[in-house]
Amino acid sequence: MSPDRSYVEKNADECERLRALVARLGEDELRGDANEHWTIAGVLGHIAFWDARVLALAEKLERGVPFSPSDAEPEDVDWINDATRPLIHAIAPREAAQLALRLAEETDRRVASLPPDQVWPNDANSPLNALRAAHRAEHIDEIEAALAAQERSSAT
Repeated sequence: MSPDRSYVEKNADECERLRALVARLGEDELRGDANEHWTIAGVLGHIAFWDARVLALAEKLERGVPFSPSDAEPEDVDWINDATRPLIHAIAPREAAQLALRLAEETDRRVASLPPDQVWPNDANSPLNALRAAHRAEHIDEIEAALAAQERSSAT
């Protein structure tokens, strides 16, 4: 039985959602709030940051360098997200959106090319989560909800 590669299609589906979202967002929308801590552009930058982490781990795997305990994602990543927030918000909103899309596309190509038995979810001990779709979907849904709420409030 071959390892599960369903993450490739799921990633592609969420990348397409991201592409459509980025294409339709204007500057005002990108600068709008997604939640009390993040702008919409900031959330897109956050997606880019975590995809960039996967790219760094993919490079390590491709070079044949074994993963180390420090490569594991901590159980509580709030401090990482909090620490990166000011840096991410310093990126121009359109650039953050384009970066999120560019890194998502690159990440999807890279994880699709990796041996599936060496990445999570097929290897439960791998720090490289090849299923990028779940993280993207969570935040695209969050952005869509924020945009819908902004639209409702401007209509009243």
